[in-house]
Amino acid sequence: MPEFRTVDAGKVRIRAAVEGEGPLVVMVHGFPESWYSWRDQIGPVAKAGYQVAAIDVRGYGGSDKPHPIEAYDMEALTGDVAGVIDALSDDGQAILMGHDWGAPIVWNTALSRPDKIRAVAGLSVPFTGVPHKPFSEVFKELFTDKGHFFYQAWFQEVGPPEAEAEKDVRDFLRKFYFGISGDAPDGSWPAKKHGASLLEGMMDPGEFPAWLTEEELDYYVAEFEQSGFRGPISRYRNHERDFAWLQQFKDRKLEMPTLLIGGDRDPAFNGFGRIPDPGALMRAFATDLRGVHILPGCGHWTQQERSDEVTALLLDWLKGL
Repeated sequence: MPEFRTVDAGKVRIRAAVEGEGPLVVMVHGFPESWYSWRDQIGPVAKAGYQVAAIDVRGYGGSDKPHPIEAYDMEALTGDVAGVIDALSDDGQAILMGHDWGAPIVWNTALSRPDKIRAVAGLSVPFTGVPHKPFSEVFKELFTDKGHFFYQAWFQEVGPPEAEAEKDVRDFLRKFYFGISGDAPDGSWPAKKHGASLLEGMMDPGEFPAWLTEEELDYYVAEFEQSGFRGPISRYRNHERDFAWLQQFKDRKLEMPTLLIGGDRDPAFNGFGRIPDPGALMRAFATDLRGVHILPGCGHWTQQERSDEVTALLLDWLKGL
């Protein structure tokens, strides 16, 4: 296990799993995960000559858990990453790696604070620049207005989503993790009507795929049983606030080295149709893209489902910086 440190990030305290010495690498997880989602990458990256800090995003695990919904907007979360850099980096800079929501967090940290970021890698979610409209308007047009269920619309009402997830944390995590993994059969993320709950129609796989052992699942369950889901789900309730904050950066591009890794069975990567050329999409907003890797058969949990492959890709990218 790495060393746990509580870092004063400015406005909140952030728990970081820290290992190694050298230039700082900050790893940022997504929903519903923790620092632990990077467990297979921390050691190898540290051994390659880096100080690795895999954080619990605010609202998760051992980090502070502010109550207000607006405490989970993108401005606050990118500020936390910058605060971790200030606290742990010898030269005031870091390399960032993010997965799922962690990818927009690291992309937008690099966009808003380029002086602090040497390079940035995103898993599952490509960088597509500053949005032209809040994402809440997008899913309303594509799903809600047509009467279709969309999980982020379900997350907008405060209370019921938290209650559903917290009623049986193990059941929730098993179904959610499996439903968008590369191992799930078609239909595991069921189409349903707006107004349904997230878990309606979702399946438990019985025997879980080998990339997540029972002991590893135990760790996640224990973390969420003590932290709850209000903070994690509140991330989804800030689309309008995020949109407004990001407009000041609409003429910027990412000029530091970047990397994109995704799975071809990841609905977060392909949820609105397969991207014909993710590299071309990224290069319109990132001028030094040094790799695009789409892993066949990989679902949403990129660095867990394909831990060895993702670790090798990250190490190879780091060597070239």
